[in-house]
Amino acid sequence: MGKSKVVMIKGKGALINNRINTKVISLMFKKGLSLLFDCNDFRDALNQLFSPSDRIGIKINTIAGRKLSTNPEISLTLANLLTRIGVRSGNIIIWDRTNDELRRAGYRLNFSGGGIKVFGTDTRRINYEFDLTIHKNIGSRFSRIQSRLVNKSISLAILKDHGIAGLTGVMKNYFGAIHNPNKYHDSNCNPYIAELYETYLIKNKNKLSILDGMIVQYHRGPSYHAQWAKKCELFIMSTDPVAADYIGWQFIEKLRKERGLPPLEEEKRMPYYIITAEKMGLGKANLNEIQLIEYEV
Repeated sequence: MGKSKVVMIKGKGALINNRINTKVISLMFKKGLSLLFDCNDFRDALNQLFSPSDRIGIKINTIAGRKLSTNPEISLTLANLLTRIGVRSGNIIIWDRTNDELRRAGYRLNFSGGGIKVFGTDTRRINYEFDLTIHKNIGSRFSRIQSRLVNKSISLAILKDHGIAGLTGVMKNYFGAIHNPNKYHDSNCNPYIAELYETYLIKNKNKLSILDGMIVQYHRGPSYHAQWAKKCELFIMSTDPVAADYIGWQFIEKLRKERGLPPLEEEKRMPYYIITAEKMGLGKANLNEIQLIEYEV
């Protein structure tokens, strides 16, 4: 196997006075996808992952409220790009755990109307599966959005520090797809995050992993603390979720060092699950095995 490709795409002016500039965001997605697949047009890139008949879930993160959640204009921009390759807007679901969290993050819910769907697992007649999915140390009921309503998935996660796991990234984002994530926080969430990702309902469906670094919380996460947050205006993109999380981890460490904070390992919360995921064959967690492309639009 060759190196895993990761694109870190920066967009100057993507975030102005805490408002998203959708033109820059669109350019970031388009150029990032083109670089990731070494093609001239983002549609050629998306066509390698998705087909017009797919039902695509965009799993976002809205647990931290408006200031540190996936911005609606970012997820909707990505969803609209999917329609450019023929995916029906009604076959795209932007989703997370609860409708209340989505509303608090600024989303307008859309359960059954025309256009892109936006709703949470707690929506009436959705909820979680009755039966457990059991895999190694994992025993969880999955959101029916992930298990039944979509056949392909994108993890659009917030890049941020986590007080136990060390990092919230594209793999941990799927803690929001199960009914009992509280059961998996021992030992820095290791090996649970990796083993959850390895379940067939995630590994077989997740086709694109994106870390949203518009604002990066590099300490005292996962909640928002302004003194430990930095505007970075970037996305980290890969088809390898482990490599994406590894690069995100290194970026967090860089920001911490700039502020005189110790490495996560010294605080006994190094994201060991990323190393575990590599050992399980889920992706690469070694700079010698990752091709990192950095670009600014």
